[in-house]
Amino acid sequence: MINLFRSYYTIRNLFLISLESLLLYLSIILSSFIVFGDASGIDSPCLHMKAACIVIVSVLCLYCNNVYSIKDTKGYMDLTIKLFQSFGAALIFLSFFYMSFSQAIISNGFFFVYIPVVVVVLTAWRFVYVFLLKSGVLSQNIFILGDSDLALDICQEIDHEIDCGYCVKGIVSRNHIPEFDSLKAPHIDSYENLSQIANAHSVKRIVIALNEKRGNFPVDELLMCRVNGIDVIEGHTFYEMLTGKFLVSSINPTWLIFSNGFRKSRIRNFLKRIEDILASLLLLIVFSPIIMVTAMVIKLDSKGVIFFCQERLGLLHRPYKLYKFRSMVDNAEAVSGPVWAAKDDKRVTRVGQFIRTWRIDELPQLFNVLKGDMSLVGPRPERAHFVKKLEAEVPYYAERYIVRPGVTGWAQVRYEYGDSVDDAIEKLNYDLFYIKNMSIFMDIVIAFRTIRTVLFGVGAR
Repeated sequence: MINLFRSYYTIRNLFLISLESLLLYLSIILSSFIVFGDASGIDSPCLHMKAACIVIVSVLCLYCNNVYSIKDTKGYMDLTIKLFQSFGAALIFLSFFYMSFSQAIISNGFFFVYIPVVVVVLTAWRFVYVFLLKSGVLSQNIFILGDSDLALDICQEIDHEIDCGYCVKGIVSRNHIPEFDSLKAPHIDSYENLSQIANAHSVKRIVIALNEKRGNFPVDELLMCRVNGIDVIEGHTFYEMLTGKFLVSSINPTWLIFSNGFRKSRIRNFLKRIEDILASLLLLIVFSPIIMVTAMVIKLDSKGVIFFCQERLGLLHRPYKLYKFRSMVDNAEAVSGPVWAAKDDKRVTRVGQFIRTWRIDELPQLFNVLKGDMSLVGPRPERAHFVKKLEAEVPYYAERYIVRPGVTGWAQVRYEYGDSVDDAIEKLNYDLFYIKNMSIFMDIVIAFRTIRTVLFGVGAR
C-alpha cells in the first residue's frame, strides 16, 4: 500500500492500470499497422498524441465500468462483455470529440480494427494476471498476531479478495479459537522465535490484533522482528489501509487520538469551498435542461409539489432545508411517520423510480452546495429523528458532523443504500475514513466513482 494524497492505494492496482494503459497504447500501434498495411502511418508525429487521447478516455471508461475491480468481474465472459461495453462508451465520447477536432482521427475505420484487437489483448492479459494473483506471486506475506474479532475480520477480508495484495502465512496466538479453523492460514501457538519463523515464511509484515495487550504483548519478539526489517503495524491501521473504512465496533478513542489524519486548516477549508462553488455552478449549467424537463414531468405525473424540502442536520448539527425533486406521492409520511425508504417502496411514483435510479432527484442539492449548507463530497445528511437514535446506538456517530454533509460521499460509492442501524454503522465506517483522509484528490476519486455508480444505478431506491 502507498499513501497518496492521504488516500491508500495498492501498488498492485496502480501497476495494473499503468500496464494496461501501455497495452492499450501498443494495441493502438498494432491496429494502426494493420489499417495502414505498413509502418508509414505509425511514423506519423501526431500518432502518439492521438493514441494518448484514446488511452485516457479508454482508461476512464474501463474504470467507470468497474473493470479494475477483480471481485466484481464474474469470469472471462463477463470481462469480455465489460470490455466491449467500455470501449463502446469510449467510442461514443471520442465521436463527440472528433466532431470538433477531426484532425485527431487516426484513420477511417480504425476502431473496427482496434476494439477487437484490444479486447483480445486485455482478456489474455487478465487471464495471466488472475493466475499470478492466485499463485501469490504479487502478494506480500504477513502474520496476524492475535485472536480478536479484528484478527478474524482481517483474515476473512484477505481470503475473500484475491487482489487485496496480501497472503496470511500464519495466525500467531497462544489460544485456540474455533472460528479460525475455517481459515486457510495455519495456527502458530507460540511467540518464541517469531522472527526466525517469519523469515522462514518470507513474512514482511506482522499485524497486531490482540484482544488484550496488557500482559500478552510479546515485546522482545516483536522488537527482534522490527530490527530484522519486518514491519509491525497496528491492526486497525492495517484494516483501514486494506478496506478503505474503519471498524467502529472495535476501535477505541486512543487509536483515533494517536492515528494520522483528521488534518484541518483554513486553506484546506477555503479551497474545498471554492471547489464546491465552481463545480456546483458548472453542474447546474450542464444539467439545467434535465432539471427543467424533470420538473415538468413530475408535475404531469402526479399531484403535489415539484421540489421536496426536508430538514436535515448539517455541519455541527445545524439544521437546514435540503432540496430534492419529489419522487414519492405527496405527503408520503403522513401515516407512517419518518421512515427510511425501503426496497420497492410503494410510495415511489413512476417518474420517481426513474429519477431515483439515475440520481436525478439529487440535482437540486446543488443549490444547497451553493448556499453553503452542503459540500459536493462528504457524509450524506440525515434527519434529526434518525440522528438522535443513531447517536444513542452507534459509537462515534456524532463525529460525522464535524464536516459539511455531501451530495455524494465515500460511503455512497462503496456501499449500497441502507435502511437499518447495521447499514448506518457500515456507512459510518466509510464516512469516518473519508473524514480522516479527506483531500481534494480523494474528492476527485469519489466524483469519478459517483459517475460509475450513477451509470449502473447501484444502490438506488
